Amino acid sequence: MVDNVADKDSELVHQVQNGDMQAFRILVDLYKDKSLSLAISIIKDEHLAEDILQDVFIKVYKKIGTFKFRSKFSTWMYKIVVNTCYNELKRQRNTVPIEENEKPFDHTTSPEGSDKLTFEDQKAYIQKGMQQLKTDEALVLRLFYLCEMSLKEIEAITKFKASKIRVDLHRGRKNLEEQLRQLLGDETKHLL
Repeated sequence: MVDNVADKDSELVHQVQNGDMQAFRILVDLYKDKSLSLAISIIKDEHLAEDILQDVFIKVYKKIGTFKFRSKFSTWMYKIVVNTCYNELKRQRNTVPIEENEKPFDHTTSPEGSDKLTFEDQKAYIQKGMQQLKTDEALVLRLFYLCEMSLKEIEAITKFKASKIRVDLHRGRKNLEEQLRQLLGDETKHLL
């Protein structure tokens, strides 16, 4: 299946390089959600991440003619997302503070007193937990699990050494679990 995705991406990139705007819209649709998630993991502010993502897609469109097919398109695309976000952080020098007043999960408020979280609740709590992680940990977790990137591809995107990536994955998983325990208490078992 991975080869089919890479082949489809390559075909779309060739079409965009030949001036097909519809093919570019398809690429944007394919990569906007994961790219936004990566941007949020670095920027920690959804609205700013959305603005940055608009800039990213403009850069991608302008630079797509330079794409040489030496890597998967997704690797090239996510590298632009990561670099643009880090450049924005350098410009800001201050990240947006994260709200510390998050209330723990109260299972008595869930529908019919159920102890189980809805899928939307699960996503929301995981997102809140991810926002509490260090930027590198959140980024590596998202690239590895959400974007299904290999360690080698994460190295290419982030310029991190493989050993740092492994450490960030390990620490990120442990820290995310701890954040979820703080937010959800015993309800964490429904997520893990």
